[in-house]
This record gives sequence, C-alpha cells and structure tokens, in this order.
Amino acid sequence: MIRSGTPPEGAHVPSRRTVLAATMGVTASLAVGGTAHAYDADDKTLRSLISRMTLPEKVGQLFVMRVYGHSATAPDQADIDANLSEIGVRTAAELIAKYRVGGIIYFTWAHNTRDPHQIAALSNGIQKASLSQPRGLPVLVATDQEHGIVCRIGAPATLFPGAMAIGAGGSRADARTLGRISGAELRAMGVNQDYSPDADVNVNPANPVIGVRSFGADPDAVAGLVAAEVKGYQSSRVAATAKHFPGHGDTAVDSHFGFPVITHSREVWGKLDAVPFRAAIGAGIDSIMTAHIMVPALDDSGDPATLSHPILTGILRGELGYDGVVITDSLQMEGVRQKYGDDRVPVLALKAGVDQLLNPPSLDVAWNAVLNAVRGGELTEARLDESILRVLRLKARLGLFEDAYADRAGVDRTVGTGAHLAAADRIAERTTTLLVNSAGLLPLSRRTHGKVLVVGADPASPSGTTGPPTGVLAAALGELGFTATVLSTGTAPSAATVAKAVAAARAADVVVVATYNVTAADAQKTLVEQLVATGKPVVAVAVRNPYDVAQLPSVSAYLASYSWTDVELRAAARVIAGRVRPRGKLPVAVQRADDPTQVLYPVGHGLSY
Repeated sequence: MIRSGTPPEGAHVPSRRTVLAATMGVTASLAVGGTAHAYDADDKTLRSLISRMTLPEKVGQLFVMRVYGHSATAPDQADIDANLSEIGVRTAAELIAKYRVGGIIYFTWAHNTRDPHQIAALSNGIQKASLSQPRGLPVLVATDQEHGIVCRIGAPATLFPGAMAIGAGGSRADARTLGRISGAELRAMGVNQDYSPDADVNVNPANPVIGVRSFGADPDAVAGLVAAEVKGYQSSRVAATAKHFPGHGDTAVDSHFGFPVITHSREVWGKLDAVPFRAAIGAGIDSIMTAHIMVPALDDSGDPATLSHPILTGILRGELGYDGVVITDSLQMEGVRQKYGDDRVPVLALKAGVDQLLNPPSLDVAWNAVLNAVRGGELTEARLDESILRVLRLKARLGLFEDAYADRAGVDRTVGTGAHLAAADRIAERTTTLLVNSAGLLPLSRRTHGKVLVVGADPASPSGTTGPPTGVLAAALGELGFTATVLSTGTAPSAATVAKAVAAARAADVVVVATYNVTAADAQKTLVEQLVATGKPVVAVAVRNPYDVAQLPSVSAYLASYSWTDVELRAAARVIAGRVRPRGKLPVAVQRADDPTQVLYPVGHGLSY
C-alpha cells in the first residue's frame, strides 16, 4: 500500500497496486509473493507504462513548473490570480490536470513554504491531484535547498551553513551529515528532489551568481564534498542535483540577467570544472542541472550549454558516461532566452539531451511547442520516451510509486529536531574562519571588552532565519555575557549614519562590524576606516564573500562566516567570545586589493587560538 500519512481534505489513498493497475496493469514483474515493490520496477515495466501514455501526457512528464499557493486546491485569492495570469489555471491541482506535469518546484516567493506541516499538506495535495488522473503518476516535488544564502524552506526546519562554509570546514563527513539530515527533513515534508549541491569551482572572486554557493576553488576538494553531500541526500531518498554543468564558477556575468561566456580551454575545463561533476557521477548522482552559459572550447556554435548537443550528449552522456536525469536551469533566465524564442528553447533543449524542462516563462507556449515538434516530426516520440524513462526510473528509485505521501507524524518526528539543530551548530563551529587577529585581540574578554557595539550591513535575511545579521550577532554575544548594542548601518551607509556609528563607538569597548561584499569605493569601507580611527578595536565579520578582508587592512580582527544565516552568525559569535576556537580554512584565495595578481591569503589560510 502507499503510505499515505494524512493527505489533505480527507483524500482516499489509492494503494500502489490500484495506482499501477490504473496506469499499466498489475504485472508479474511488479509483484513478488503477492507484495509489490516500486524499487523492483525494471525498464520493461516502465516502458510498458510509457506505452500506455498519451502524447500530451508524455509531454507533461518532461516539465517541472512553479505554481503559486500554500495549498494544491485552496490557495489564497492573490495566488489564484497569479496562477491565472502566468499559467492559465487557478491551482496546482488544475495545473496537473491540464498539463500532466511530471514535477513541481517550490519557491518562498510563490508562497509554497509557510511551515513544515503546510508544506507536507501541499505535497500531498499535489500527489493526490496527479495520482487521481487517468494513468496518474507520482510527482517529483523539488526545491533549491542549498543552505547558506539559497534556502527555500526555513525555520523551524534545520538550516545548515552554505557550501563555501562547508568548504572552509573541509569535512566530507559534515557534508554527508548535512545531506542526510536536510534530505530526511525534505522527504518528511514531501519534497523528493533537491537542486543541490552546487558543483561549480568558484575561481573568480567577481562571480556574481555562484560565489559562496560553491564549496571553493580547489577542484579536488570541491569534488570530495560534492560526492559526500550527494550520498547524504540520496541516503535519505531525496534526489540530489549537481549544478551547473559544465561549470559556472568562472564568470563575472549572472546568467539570470545575461549570457556568460566561459573562456576555459578544453584542457583547463577537464582539470577544473569537470572534476566535481565526475565525482558526482561516481557517487551515483540522480540528476544534473545545466548552465545557461557558453563554453566555446566545448561547443563553438554560440549556443548555451543547456541547448548544446555536443556538451550534453557528447560530453556529459558520452565522455562522462552519465545516464541519469538531466534538468535545465530555469528557462525563465535570460542566459537561455537571448538567442532563441521561448517556443524554441524547450525543443532545442530536448534535442540537446535534456530530460526535464524547468520553469518555462509560459508553460502553455513551451508545452505546445514540444507537442507540435513531435507532431511535426522535429522531435520523435521515441526521443521523448528516452527522457520519460529516465524520469520514471528516478521516481521508482525514490520509491514514489510505493510511498508518495508525507505524514504529520513524520514531520513532527524529523523536521527541526533538537539533534538536527545541534548538528548544524556543531558543523557551523567548524567552518568559521579567522583571517586576521592583530595583537591577539580575539577571543574577546568580557572583563576588558564587555561593552560591544554591533554595526554593519543587514542584507535581507535568507529564508526562514530570524535576522537581521547585526541583531543576531548582538543577541548571541548578549547570551554569552557581553553587553551588546545594535546599530544597523546597511550596505551603503550615509555620512550621517557613519557619524552616528562613530559616536556610538566611543561608548563601547569594542566594535563588531558585519561587512557585505565590500568594494574599493564602498561606503562600508569608509564606515570601517572611521571606526578604526576612533582608536577602539574593530572586529569585522564578512557575512558573505571572504574577499572583503582585502579592502579593510586596518581592522584588528577579521572573520569569515560565508553567509548571514543565523546558524553561521551564532557560530561566529561563539568564536569571537572564545567559546569555541576557529577551525575554518579559506577554500578560496583572497587577492590583494591593490594588485589582484598577488595573493593576500592563500587557499588553506586560517588562524586559531
């Protein structure tokens, strides 16, 4: 039987035997000793299922789509209006009935992720809507739960340090633990595919889209952590997704808004960008996401990798031997839309070797484009069948034919438990990196530096964290026995704000300042320099990119937390207070601000007490 938990609205829960009977008939290959097991479904069985699907149903299986609302059947009116405007349906259930999509992606901004029980109920509503259709199939419910700065499901779920912080910790065991715990919590909420880990090797400090989402700049270190996290997620029956193939780590252009070009030679690509993807494949990765980037050394046609047959079929399938699911990055992004229209992109992606088409701007345009390409002969139905088989293999491997639903008890038993939260805290403590500690200022003594002023940048808090960063740091220091006051100065403090911070600093023993992507002409730099000029010791915490330290050589102490999520900021406070010693090591090099050809702090730099 399908383990149902509590599907919404008193849904009748069909047994697995009933589901399969409706889609393909119960065959001997699906039953052993009278008991069916989804894990045993072989290609012959799945091909038989595919043969019973209509062409529109096949097209739908290839799409993973956004949908607004906290409920599959009864979203808020504003979300109904958004769905009607963007998709032409009112609800997730109507989306599935109309297009028979094979996947749904959750976003915070689409109001899919209010709290764990709501997320589980939404997942159950989606599964019920799909399984209730003729020849209904379970749905791949996906999200971007990278941790760190990209997280769609927040507290009370457990939030971990992001990839670059994990890279600073350097522990494959921690990466695997992150994947195992995060995967267990996602699965408990009915999410069965995670678009993580990021397998990009971030060798460009100016990278605006990857940065701290990468484990670091050393391809072998990144590879080991990618493989470990993959194994962790997949041990919890959540499909991991390595991204963004063939490698998005060396670009100064954000593919959300432009079309990046990677100029690596084929040899450099093989020794740098390809290494973590090979490791992911070796670890049995369930899915790989493409990048909307051009790599002329791999394909000189001018097409983005998402639409490149030489890259996806020639290299990824052929040379690297990968036969799992290939999913596009979001088809809403400008990097894939600049050369071709929205009606051509999904067709060309399938011709290139893609299996899942993620989040097109208009599902109706994209869905009909694929349908018409098959009817017109540009795509064959057999080509669709290849991708559908990979998608169904993944659904079977995840046990979704047998176990499609979440249950309330599973949420309560798994999500945000004390043990999970403690594990996240312990991992965070191993990632905080001490870059500078002049005259042994740190750890701070409550006797000599008991009055702390916390100032600095307060970027919008990542999903589900309490924030703002200055408030979290001050509260954590207060809990550790310091008297901490807060003055948020922002990422672009005015002269008046700087003057106010300088005045406040005179009443403090020490100033802690949170910095966020400081540049040479940045007002944050002016703030820090004027605070240093007061004669008060200044401790800076880079709450995103660790490269900030190069712009601020005058501070007494500098830490890197790699993100401004609560778990990392609390760990940084414990390091500042001496409750734990800093153990992180830079996973990227920091260049000199006055001469970027020279390294200020190399990979592996990190001080301790």
